[in-house]
Amino acid sequence: MTERTNPTMPGRRTILKGAAFTFAAAAAGISLLTPRDSKAAAKVVVKYDWLMSNGQIGDIVAAKQGFFQAEGLDVEFSPGGPNSATVPPVVTGQAQFGQFSDSAQLLLARASGVPVKIFACGFRMAPFAFYSLPKAPIRTVQDMVGKRIGIQPTARYVLDAILLKNNIDPSSLTITNIGFDMTPLTTGQVGAVTGWITNTQALSIIGPDRIDLMMKDTGLPSYANVYFATDDALQNHADTLAAALRAIAKGWAWTHEHPEDAVKLAVEVYPQLDLAIELKTVPRILSLSFDAATGKDGWGIFDPAAIAEQISVYDKIGQFKSGAPKVEDCYSTKILDMTAADRPKIA
Repeated sequence: MTERTNPTMPGRRTILKGAAFTFAAAAAGISLLTPRDSKAAAKVVVKYDWLMSNGQIGDIVAAKQGFFQAEGLDVEFSPGGPNSATVPPVVTGQAQFGQFSDSAQLLLARASGVPVKIFACGFRMAPFAFYSLPKAPIRTVQDMVGKRIGIQPTARYVLDAILLKNNIDPSSLTITNIGFDMTPLTTGQVGAVTGWITNTQALSIIGPDRIDLMMKDTGLPSYANVYFATDDALQNHADTLAAALRAIAKGWAWTHEHPEDAVKLAVEVYPQLDLAIELKTVPRILSLSFDAATGKDGWGIFDPAAIAEQISVYDKIGQFKSGAPKVEDCYSTKILDMTAADRPKIA
């Protein structure tokens, strides 16, 4: 299945690997989604961090509905996966821009000297959450004290950052490494497990009474499905990036207006997706994509102050091995400004 089965945010090694990589645009089957009948169309490759799934439904709709073509673009989606490097194709120009699963990945890349910046964010918050049961509820970070928390090793730094943000000593709770199975919670081995709220199938084992503590409610800001490009692309190819973002924004607006039809389009292109599961999941996807801020300033926006806060917290836990990046080096609002009149204002 192409839904993200790894519910964590990739670790530092995953983010920065790629000295030797194979760039395979057709890694997940169908990657070319737009017609090639226009000789004037500009070829654009989008490199994704993970397999095409519900988090990219608006992008898929943009291709299926001809929004890229209307912008004069011939767009190819290059999916990622567990052995795929996201950064190198973008840096070498084999892809015009990319998408990270989480904003922390961009910060780590920039701190390591990679010249890339965020220019839009698809999800207003990370879909990462802690799940517990009513018999021992964890509704706040303080509720973790004295509990055993099961977390994937690649997401341990996120928990460290959350505890630091909330002034909680890590020794006041027990932290256990787990895989991607949610059964340690249902069998009582741990008091909470972690995972992506969009992974409906994996979470179904917990049951309908589960208690969700979303990352946004822990006090640690984070954006997800982050679109990024190189400094050079932002400086010299802004028009292309703006055209692509306009098309993607229209795809998300169409998805918001026609969620069931959007799911059907996505499953048509990527039949690995389960129609019934994705229909259950799309309301959650839309709740992550739109909020009061997008109602005011449009889909895709982000707050530079939140990025600065992320940098500060991750720096304090020693996540940046070569020193923290400057916040102004990590983002650009140029493409958002260029598309301000075209991105949908939906709350």
